[in-house]
Amino acid sequence: MNILFIEDDPMNRRVVKDMLDVAGASMTGAESGEAGLELIELEDFVIVLLDLRMPGMDGFETLRHIRARGDAKATLPVIVLTADTAVDLRERCLAEGADEVLFKPVAMDSLFDAIGRMLAKGLGDGMIG
Repeated sequence: MNILFIEDDPMNRRVVKDMLDVAGASMTGAESGEAGLELIELEDFVIVLLDLRMPGMDGFETLRHIRARGDAKATLPVIVLTADTAVDLRERCLAEGADEVLFKPVAMDSLFDAIGRMLAKGLGDGMIG
């Protein structure tokens, strides 16, 4: 199972990669929304983990680009991982097309639960854990 994590902070990418390694899942990291969209074009991913606050193309714009695709990749499950705790943020993310929203620092069990919910809904492919 290959998961894409679009996140500008290399330490955050490393922490999530270590968590996913425990579950036997592979992770590809992208340092920007633009780089993440290029990877989605070239590779197949089961789930996208997406940070909101990035220089250049932010997470909301990246999510809009994913959802606007004219192919099956437009329905890729997207789990937002954010440190932003604005009151209406969860609702905004869901309205923009995110499937789940988790707040940083994210615990391993919360991440695995969210991925499990995506797989249980038939979103994504493969198993975790």
